[in-house]
Amino acid sequence: MSLPGPGVRGHLPGGTRGGRRWDHCSARPPRGSSETPTPATEAPPPARPRPLTPSPRPQAPPRQLAPSSGTARVSGPAPATQAPPHAKPCPRPSGPAPPHAKPRPASLRPPHAKPRLSPRPRPPPRRSSEAAPCQAPPPPVARRSSRSVVWRLDDCGLTEVRCKDISSALQANPSLTELSLCTNELGDAGVHLVLQGLQSATCKIQKLSLQNCCLTKTGCGVLPAMLRSMPTLRELHLSDNPLEDAGLQLLCEGLLDPQCHLEKLQLEYCNLTAASCESLASALRNKQHFKELVVSNNEIGEAGVRVLCRGLVESACQLETLKLENCGLTPASCEDLRAVVASKTSLRELDLGDNKLGDQGIAVLCPSLLHPSCQIRVLWLWECDVTATGCRDLCRVVSAKESLEELSLACNALGDEGARLLCESLLEPGSRLQSLWVKSCNFTATCCHHFGTMLTQNKRLVELQLSNNKLGDSGVRELCQALGQSGTALQVLCLGDCDVANDGCASLASLLLANRSLRELDLSNNRMNDQGIRRLMESVEQPGCALEQLVLYDIYWSQDIEDSLRALEERKPSLKIIS
Repeated sequence: MSLPGPGVRGHLPGGTRGGRRWDHCSARPPRGSSETPTPATEAPPPARPRPLTPSPRPQAPPRQLAPSSGTARVSGPAPATQAPPHAKPCPRPSGPAPPHAKPRPASLRPPHAKPRLSPRPRPPPRRSSEAAPCQAPPPPVARRSSRSVVWRLDDCGLTEVRCKDISSALQANPSLTELSLCTNELGDAGVHLVLQGLQSATCKIQKLSLQNCCLTKTGCGVLPAMLRSMPTLRELHLSDNPLEDAGLQLLCEGLLDPQCHLEKLQLEYCNLTAASCESLASALRNKQHFKELVVSNNEIGEAGVRVLCRGLVESACQLETLKLENCGLTPASCEDLRAVVASKTSLRELDLGDNKLGDQGIAVLCPSLLHPSCQIRVLWLWECDVTATGCRDLCRVVSAKESLEELSLACNALGDEGARLLCESLLEPGSRLQSLWVKSCNFTATCCHHFGTMLTQNKRLVELQLSNNKLGDSGVRELCQALGQSGTALQVLCLGDCDVANDGCASLASLLLANRSLRELDLSNNRMNDQGIRRLMESVEQPGCALEQLVLYDIYWSQDIEDSLRALEERKPSLKIIS
């Protein structure tokens, strides 16, 4: 991308949604109730372009913990004697993180890293190259309702030193229902102290998040007693901790206890292998109320998945969510997954992204998805080596499965033929799909005719992610002509990295004045310059433009345009410009 002389660059590359950024094919939203921020917290607004030299970190009084009326508050940064708040806790377990490394996702969503229009998603972990200037962390959220108390102390620079204080505060607040200590260097000893504070007869904890807290297999010895002493606990997040197979075995001992009523368990990036799946399968056979299992990004392989699926099939649980992204699944694994789909009519979300299922595996899986008893709503198959051949099988599901609302086929080489098949299936009366992710699918401008025809007739699809496909100005023009017709329903359109230049911006500017449904437009990493951005601004500023969010990551423009964009946001508060 050439620079138009001195200017300002949109701050971050990649697709976004709701102020969240997603760069890779993989990661959605990741969505799911367990990943959805509660109303008590809200994602901070995206950063504006930062100066080349960050300002020095401000000094602040030491952090203090003080229990008060059932809530705890933490103010100020950590004392100088402990790790600074911006210091990264223990590194992610060994092994390279996949490109979709999660996320995860608020009225928007995922991939693939994506944003979305339905509730869920969480933002991806910050990369080292994107580290923000050193600054004091925001104070954690403490929320209290008439019946519950929620503490969130995520990424606050807490270490084992402060865990004794936290433990005491927990004991003094028996009304606590949710505790989140994600991304703090607590270590095994610190986690032990925190759990001691929760083990009282009056404890009402329902959700406990210890993601990325440096818990190892050594510290897992306290988990059986913890699960036994917390009968109210329903949701446990232990992702991004190197538990290994030995740690998981200890966890499963606690899951087998009759006093444990856990319903949701997250174990991403825990260095698990196939050896741990037998223990987990045995535990699941005895959990009648179990609803959600997340073991993505563990090398459990074909053998481990077979054991795990057998345990799920033999369990009486009403499983709703199963996430097995980047677990080494093969086409043969789809036989085992087919049995789970057939036996669990309660299953609503199935995430299989970043596994080499291929067209052969998709052909095996689709008949179970088409069965009348299957009520799947969310199906994630990004980067699964699917081609137009496998897409043909999936299109039968799209056209006939009325329960299916979300489908991700991002990072599969579907080509324009796959686009044609998808668009035809979306015109069938049985299709109820609301969100389609086809980012990085080798589409060209040729596919835009099919998408345009579909969008003029389909009144249910509200989100279309087409980023990283070489549509060009001609393809965008064809899409705009279709969306400019009255009665179209699309609300979210992502065209990041689609070779859109100034001519494409002219087409989009005309669309924004004619279309009344579009609320979010992502044009990140495209080739327009000041002229194209100015055309968009002229349309967006009009009272008749319904757009609420314009995403312009990784685009170069002059300082005059930067000032104009900021002034436009001030003049039109209903519009958010993310750059």
